[in-house]
Amino acid sequence: MAKFRKQDALDYHSQGRPGKIEVVPTKPYSSQRDLSLAYSPGVAEPCLRIEANPEDAYKYTAKGNLVAVISNGTAVLGLGDIGPLAGKPVMEGKGLLFKIFADIDVFDIEVDAKDVDLFVNTVKAIAPTFGGINLEDIKAPECFEIERRLKAELNIPLMHDDQHGTAIISSAALINACEVAGKDISKVKIVVNGAGASANSCARLYIAVGAKKENILMLDSKGPLTTDRTDLDEHKKFFASKPRGVTNLAEAMKDADVFVGLSKGNIVSQDMIKSMASNPIVFALANPDPEIPYDDAMAARTDIIMATGRSDHPNQVNNVLGFPFIFRGALDVRATQINEAMKLAAVYAIAGLAKEPVPDSVNLAYAIKNLSFGPEYIIPKPIDSRLISTVSPAVAKAAMESGVAQKTITDWDGYKNELTNRLGLDNKLIRGITNKAKSNPKRVVFAEADHYKILKAAMQVKEEGIAKPILLGNREKILRLIEQNFLDLADIPIIDPRSKEEDERRYAFGDILFKKRNRRGYTLFEARKIMRERNYFGAMMVETGAADAMISGLTRSYSMPIKPALQIIGVQEGVRRVAGMYLMVTKQGPYFFADTTMNLDPTTQDLVDITVLTANTIKQFNIVPRIALLSYSNFGSAEGEIPTKVRDAVAILHRDYPGMIVDGELQANFALNNELLKEQFPFSDLVDKKVNTLIFPNLASGNIAYKLMQELGGAEAIGPVLIGLKKPVHILQMGSSVREIVNMVTIAVVDAQSRK
Repeated sequence: MAKFRKQDALDYHSQGRPGKIEVVPTKPYSSQRDLSLAYSPGVAEPCLRIEANPEDAYKYTAKGNLVAVISNGTAVLGLGDIGPLAGKPVMEGKGLLFKIFADIDVFDIEVDAKDVDLFVNTVKAIAPTFGGINLEDIKAPECFEIERRLKAELNIPLMHDDQHGTAIISSAALINACEVAGKDISKVKIVVNGAGASANSCARLYIAVGAKKENILMLDSKGPLTTDRTDLDEHKKFFASKPRGVTNLAEAMKDADVFVGLSKGNIVSQDMIKSMASNPIVFALANPDPEIPYDDAMAARTDIIMATGRSDHPNQVNNVLGFPFIFRGALDVRATQINEAMKLAAVYAIAGLAKEPVPDSVNLAYAIKNLSFGPEYIIPKPIDSRLISTVSPAVAKAAMESGVAQKTITDWDGYKNELTNRLGLDNKLIRGITNKAKSNPKRVVFAEADHYKILKAAMQVKEEGIAKPILLGNREKILRLIEQNFLDLADIPIIDPRSKEEDERRYAFGDILFKKRNRRGYTLFEARKIMRERNYFGAMMVETGAADAMISGLTRSYSMPIKPALQIIGVQEGVRRVAGMYLMVTKQGPYFFADTTMNLDPTTQDLVDITVLTANTIKQFNIVPRIALLSYSNFGSAEGEIPTKVRDAVAILHRDYPGMIVDGELQANFALNNELLKEQFPFSDLVDKKVNTLIFPNLASGNIAYKLMQELGGAEAIGPVLIGLKKPVHILQMGSSVREIVNMVTIAVVDAQSRK
């Protein structure tokens, strides 16, 4: 699990525009006419329509896609009652998750009201603004009464995610775990440790999916909930059982089939796990530390099926598998509530998805060749792009069948396609690449480790488990920077190529370079001497297997690190020249730009080589490249050197690579606008293909394009990814931010994994 310095978290939330979310206009606003339509006098027309027919609010306003995340801050994460204002960062974070996973807009509302009546009345008063309400971080038992009253008095979907989110996901996991373990859910003995809002909702939903109430033993901080206790509220009383002679958790777990922890970390021992029935099911869901560490539980029993709330272990019970898609389905049929039928539909949809063949993108992210239903895969992964098109339709259909939907969907295939296209199939690319890197981190040598940004990035990739850094540079200077900036870089190797300690290795590296380049101007003395330079030393570490990848370029011109890489590592077999590619992360998904950094004026054959190299690199990310070769003309509409060479390159690609999705020459707007392309050039191989890769005719156009996209288009540029070398060496832009360095290291690790 990644460790974060307090300042890192503060910087993340404060740098640039404070907070994590913003309001973005969805209509034109550049002219006076636009403003007159947006506000006075034009706004009067939709106002009058809504006055006459309130349902028209869904037609003329954002209400239908707007959810309120509302809290009074009385039970925030693991922080407790910190108040509404202090809880605001959490509510903004929830809004961000709604947006990135289900394209739902959010206003976070922090209410200064602990009194149930005041809170309920406040929410009721603002409810007309929203299409749905997500209650968040409200302590028990007040949360039960608040949700009950609001559901009864409002006619929009409402859910307290702390209660029902974990219940829905863990119920799906329980159904599948019982199947894998060969257990009948109606007969399993379940121990639930914790008796708060989440535990209560979980246990109730377990009953709804087949468990028996009499087989559930629930414990709070004082012990088992039993009928002879006088300190139980009505919600705990529901699960109070007759005294069974059990006084503590250890006794409760003996011969139990299922343990569900919704309490605190490190309270379950290996002996408790060993005392459970055969094929035990253990859901240790306390965060960040589960009731028993994953490794301890797995070591205690070979037949265990284990789930936690953590992302670094199999079977993560994560609420993000549920709430974005549940609200998406509820909003899309304009449901008046989120009822039990809709929750159960979500449960069975999530459980069913885990049994389907896993997409290659998920396997890639977790570096597993064939992830499949079984003890280590009982629920889908959060990055699975099929969740939105599986869970949301199931919820929408349940709303319709249970009579709470105000809008009917008839074309379910069309609806699923619409959901899939909302965010794009590849919108989770960076998260997927990061997960893949973490699955098998590689040794990355940093050739400029005497710089604060490099050290900060090295610390981050180490803590996140993305890479194993190796620092090159003056040891005293590096240690001084580490101390001055309070960086945690203990146990990371520091190598000074100029030090006496490296004499032997430096000479050996020089001998290798001399053998490679003795007919290209190097003497043995010069080859050994140049190994004092960090870019040469680092490249030789990669060449000899002392490191898996190298990162450089932060403080040097782009050509400086490339020359050592070419001399020492060289290009891949069959490759004539290397190229540079940028991954542009946009709201429409990722785009790949090449060549943006290396080839000044590529020939026809160079363009062919660049295209093939780029396509092969993109395939490492499990994305099908759909490639447009760009020009200032469209299919011969203008003559000139550039259109001719691009046209000829496309002809060669069509001839020699018949399976490649590629066409040109095309102007950029036609390449990216499918309707325009289809209207004017319906014969193009790119019609209805959604181009994701652009090959530029020269360095100037590629370099200008990615920088304009970065500065004016709001795209995040990751790169340049150097493609065509035998081994991974990647060059940073001068002045790269820490985030950009981390992204490049992540790409370098995935590159190294692919080559292995």
